[in-house]
Amino acid sequence: MTTLIAILAILVMLVGLAGSILPILPGLPLIWAAYLGFGLFDHWEKYSLTTMLVVSIVVILGVIFDQLASVWGAKKFGAGKAGMIGSFVGGLAGLIFFSLPGLIVGAFAGAVVCERIFNGQEMKKAFSAGAGALLGLLCGAFGKFIVSSILILAFIYFII
Repeated sequence: MTTLIAILAILVMLVGLAGSILPILPGLPLIWAAYLGFGLFDHWEKYSLTTMLVVSIVVILGVIFDQLASVWGAKKFGAGKAGMIGSFVGGLAGLIFFSLPGLIVGAFAGAVVCERIFNGQEMKKAFSAGAGALLGLLCGAFGKFIVSSILILAFIYFII
C-alpha cells in the first residue's frame, strides 16, 4: 500500500511540476500537499516533520520568488503600476481565452497597452516595459520549475 501511495504522491507532484509552467495549476502547493499526504500516511517514517518544515519554507519562498520576479522584471524595464497591473490582467485574460500562448502574449500586451494609455509612455518605452513583464514572468516560471524539480527528486530520494 505504501508503494501505491508513493506513486500517487509522485503523480500529484508531476501535476505540480506542470503547474510551475501553467499558472492555472497551483504547482508548488500541490507538491507540498503530496509531501504532507505521504508523510501522514507513512507516519513520518521516510522523512521527518523537520523535512516537512524545510519543504514548507522552500515552497513559501518559491511562491514569493514567483510573484516578485514578474513585478521586478516589469519594474526593471521601466513599467509603472499601470504596466504591472496591465501585465497581470492581460496575462490572466490571455490564459483564460488562449491558454499558455495567450498568457505570454497577454502579459506583454497588457503591460504595453497600460503603459501607453495610463502612463502616457511612448511606444519604445511601453514595449520595453512589456518585455520586462514578459521576462519576469518567464524567470518566475523557470524558478518554480527548478524548485519543483528539486523537491520531486528529494522526495524520490527520501522514499527509496
